[in-house]
Amino acid sequence: MQAFSTPSPVPRPVRTWATDLDADTRRQLDNVAQLPIIHRHVAAMADAHLGLGATVGSVLATRGAIIPAAVGVDIGCGMIALRLSLRGAELDERQLKRVFDQIGRDVPVGMAQHEPATARTGAARELTRGLQQITDKHPAVLRRMGRRSRWQQQIGTLGGGNHFIEVCLDESDRVWLMLHSGSRGVGNAIGTHFIELAREDMLRQQADLPDRDLAYLREGSAHFDDYVEAVGWAQGYARRNREEMMALVLEACRRQFPPFTITDEVVNCHHNYVAREHHFGADVWVTRKGAIRAGRGELGIVPGSMGAKSYIVRGLGNADSFESSAHGAGRRMSRTEARRRFTLEDMRAQTRGVISRKDQGVIDEIPGAYKDIDEVMANQADLTEVVHTLRQIVNVKG
Repeated sequence: MQAFSTPSPVPRPVRTWATDLDADTRRQLDNVAQLPIIHRHVAAMADAHLGLGATVGSVLATRGAIIPAAVGVDIGCGMIALRLSLRGAELDERQLKRVFDQIGRDVPVGMAQHEPATARTGAARELTRGLQQITDKHPAVLRRMGRRSRWQQQIGTLGGGNHFIEVCLDESDRVWLMLHSGSRGVGNAIGTHFIELAREDMLRQQADLPDRDLAYLREGSAHFDDYVEAVGWAQGYARRNREEMMALVLEACRRQFPPFTITDEVVNCHHNYVAREHHFGADVWVTRKGAIRAGRGELGIVPGSMGAKSYIVRGLGNADSFESSAHGAGRRMSRTEARRRFTLEDMRAQTRGVISRKDQGVIDEIPGAYKDIDEVMANQADLTEVVHTLRQIVNVKG
């Protein structure tokens, strides 16, 4: 762990596990550290890189306030993984290609969503009342959703970008299923709405912010309780989305693989979220923007890119990180730069041995655009211990 101090009028140190922070990311961390609501220090994980307002891979403990843009718009984005009773030796390439195709048929990806006849109606019924309470008070959320207002049909869908579904093998050749997704269009609408409300609050207060995307809502303000309710709903939606999607992936695998059972190794964790926690003697709001909770003994998931290893980890409860860990490899270049720099031949070479898309549409997700996951894990050896090492053999992307 390294530390550098900010010259701000409200000095808070920045503690970082990253060894490759560029000047813009350091400046962004300094900006956050200037805020009067920051508790103790800002923590930057080993995969930290430039984000919108707040750094991706940062953990912020705030007193009496939350920064909506730090939580972000893919509220509750995270991962779920589980282990099957199968071993890799029981599967052949033909079965793996068939399951790749089956997942593609059963799980909508990108902008696609379920048709009404196949929507996950049970989950939707459970979530409807909560969303209705939010939109009754904030009808702008519904307007922002626009055509995406069919949120019920997005339960159990992947989305695009760096979201993925994978079949993996661990160090003992056991088969794992793992996926990464968030709160889809409805989470985006909620996040965007409250980011705007926070900016308006800051303007009314004539607050001097180093970045308008660091606008925050204070406890007791007009919109704070509504945001806590809305962000909690979106985090629940994201978790349920992962569970419903995993059910679809399991069914796809049952159609194509030999008979199997699910073992007790199941992990489901957010890495873009806010929660009320106790750290350094105070009850605070902890925002993990691209970071997972890593309390002592807690299991988490730290994925690599689509051609690299991933890890199931156990938290060590490190206080200086606010009991947190990196959430993955972290980007080392923008999507635009990745598309400019790499070719389809590079993509094929870097994902050799993985059944996956290898076309221009996913070249910005090429492994070379991401940091070295093994270096990330080495730099956070005091935050987590490795329980399982996974390598993907099937990767489905939006």
